[in-house]
Amino acid sequence: MQQPDSPAQRNRETLAVEMKAASRVTIIGMVLDAFLGIIKVIGGTLFHSQALLVDGIHSFTDVVSDLVVLGVMKLSRQEPDDNHPYGHQRIETFGTLVLGSILIAVGAAVAWENTLRLIEGDINNVPEWPVLVAAAISVVSKEWIFRYTRHIGQAIRSDLIIANAWHSRTDAFSSVVVLISTAGAMLGFLWLDVLAAVAIAVIITHIGWKFTWDSVQELVDTGLSPDDTEMLKTIARDTDGVLNVHELRSRRMGHDILLDIHLVVRPEISVSEGHQIGMQVVIGMRKALENIRDINFHIDAEKDEDHFPETESLPSRAEVGRIIAEQLGEIPQRSRLRLHYLRNKLHLEIFLDEQDPGTIFTSENVRSHLDGYPWFGSVRIWVAGP
Repeated sequence: MQQPDSPAQRNRETLAVEMKAASRVTIIGMVLDAFLGIIKVIGGTLFHSQALLVDGIHSFTDVVSDLVVLGVMKLSRQEPDDNHPYGHQRIETFGTLVLGSILIAVGAAVAWENTLRLIEGDINNVPEWPVLVAAAISVVSKEWIFRYTRHIGQAIRSDLIIANAWHSRTDAFSSVVVLISTAGAMLGFLWLDVLAAVAIAVIITHIGWKFTWDSVQELVDTGLSPDDTEMLKTIARDTDGVLNVHELRSRRMGHDILLDIHLVVRPEISVSEGHQIGMQVVIGMRKALENIRDINFHIDAEKDEDHFPETESLPSRAEVGRIIAEQLGEIPQRSRLRLHYLRNKLHLEIFLDEQDPGTIFTSENVRSHLDGYPWFGSVRIWVAGP
């Protein structure tokens, strides 16, 4: 019988498929960007269109961004290791930051140069009709590659691929601007060509700023929106066995979400029941948000931060056993002791396998011997039936 694949094996296979898809769409886009960049730079130079020339520079920035994407995707899709137990998705975030910075730099430089030309009035040449053809080819091609790249990015849950798709669409938008400005310049409004170059540069800068700002927010561990946070808290509170949620922290790593949550449950339940309640919360949250990668839940019998300062003074199980043995004698064999640390007090439950008349392990006797200890809260004695 064939053994089912382990989670690690499935994860490796998924990473391989995602990497292959990301590489394929990026290489296709890079070849297209290089082709369009050559056409537009040559066309803008030969047929007197500053807007088309700037649009060609924009296409070449797409080639650079595609190279960045290929390198970053290879690194970010590596499996988790000892030094990076949560994976390498932050490399993807950093790559998006670099891509955004490149766009800002290119857009700002081009906008400044053409703004000076517009102010100085250094506009003499009329664009020719091949500029319209080159711009039209660019619009159709870049809209197609945008839709294809975005589809792949959403399928493999990669913010970097999606960002690169939108970079491609800005090229399509800028080519539309070239079409309009060229038509206007050919009708006699020569300044429209230079103004369009400035507008394209502003578009490039705006998209770059958005990528950069989003990446910075992720790198500083910005959490989920208040609405999503409250939704997840409601899911947890509505889970059977959860009394309250007193802390929920979130952060993003690439497209994935990492959560830490503290769940308040009844103090008398077992460890295994508390864990089961936590797992039910995990299931509910994953149904609500599919891109949750990891949920670390902490089971609390109370809001522990309200009583943290004094918890160091509470004795451990070994210390309690030693004190009971000194004060009352050893707890009978096959009996057991359960400890409840609540409100900076220690509450005891002693489960006796059997009890003979006159035993010293009664609630009154235990209380009288332990009442002098500042950590003592209460005691309950349970005796097994015949």
